[in-house]
Amino acid sequence: MDNAFEHQLHTFPSGLRLVTVPMPAATTATVLVLVGCGSKYEPKQLSGISHFLEHMMFKGTTKRPGYLDISRELDGIGASYNAFTSKEVTGYYAKAAATKLDTILDVVFDIFLNSKLEQGAMEIERGPIIEELRMRRDDPQQHIERVFEELLYGDQPAGWEIGGTIETVSTMMSPDLRTWFDAHYVASDTVIAVAGGIDPERVKAKVSAAFERIRTAEKPHKSAVTESQIAPALRIIPKDVEQLYVSLGVRAFDMFDERRYPLALMAQILGGGMSSRLFDEVRSKRGLAYYIWASPQLYTDSGYFEVGVGLNPAKGAEGLSVVLGELAKVAVAGVTDEELRRVKDQAEGRMAFALESTNGTADDYGSSLLFHGHVITPEEELAKIMAVTKDQIRDVAAGLFHDERLNLAVIGPKTEPEQFRDILTFPRS
Repeated sequence: MDNAFEHQLHTFPSGLRLVTVPMPAATTATVLVLVGCGSKYEPKQLSGISHFLEHMMFKGTTKRPGYLDISRELDGIGASYNAFTSKEVTGYYAKAAATKLDTILDVVFDIFLNSKLEQGAMEIERGPIIEELRMRRDDPQQHIERVFEELLYGDQPAGWEIGGTIETVSTMMSPDLRTWFDAHYVASDTVIAVAGGIDPERVKAKVSAAFERIRTAEKPHKSAVTESQIAPALRIIPKDVEQLYVSLGVRAFDMFDERRYPLALMAQILGGGMSSRLFDEVRSKRGLAYYIWASPQLYTDSGYFEVGVGLNPAKGAEGLSVVLGELAKVAVAGVTDEELRRVKDQAEGRMAFALESTNGTADDYGSSLLFHGHVITPEEELAKIMAVTKDQIRDVAAGLFHDERLNLAVIGPKTEPEQFRDILTFPRS
């Protein structure tokens, strides 16, 4: 793939970093502000504060005093806008017609820098956040992901729910948010990515003016993830539902490990679509599931490979045995030339689609700058993917698919541990 865009990178004296990605054919523009802070930075008594703060950033600024002043301005230009909180990053973005770039720059920067975080608005917002937590717990397909990470990491930030608990959310106060904001939303840990039909020099001038007084405190550190496992681990949550919601996976490595490229292709071969091995074996041939997928989740200091599947409760053990067998096959026999060619072609196709999206482009460039300290372009990523060999995929599988790394989380009806314990092992031939 030819070099699609010539990005520009600028670091301001404060340490704030800006990456601009002009896309000449784009009629839209996206403004994204990322800060390297998420739930893994939180103490237990403030679990969920990063997510609560994200919600409160849309509730009014000194320039736009009420939440409607923000939403009406963005809705009025047809913008798409939102925010997100994960384990290690919080982001705020808006996308609109490129002719409205000045407006979305001004609004996103205003909420990031000047939110009031008032106690009255906070009291109102507690309700929606608590209902969001309840909603996720009521949805087994979402809740199983939290149960799986809790099984992996236990009672430490990596194992806690991003949104916190009803108890912690109920006790947070405005000074807590302000202290958290001041400590973590600092120049050295903030990246701005702007992509689309833009003039990079004009964007840089706007950023320089808006962020002139951004806080310059040192970024707080998070506690290192502690991992210890010597045998397969199992957690079951009984629930009156019609199927078994399953997360099966193994501990892996962090996002900086070069093995992430063969791991990504292996995941695609195993569970990346209707032509994948797991979809074919579990659903198409045996009719044991409606959905099944496989994916890596890599953080800055830990990671895992996971298979998600919804199974017929009467055939749960059979379905899991098939999954384990397919994983073991890759560790022993590897993948075929045709499979490798196909997933590389898929990666190239997905990248082509992504490069048509200003928000996807802003996220790709901004996230790599935030986590890796430099921009990894889509072309560089694709070159790494295209260089992956069959031996590298087999080696990754052989290194990961061992019983002592294996973890199984299940939500389902009338579920007893005994029906799963005996099958929690990789078949070896």
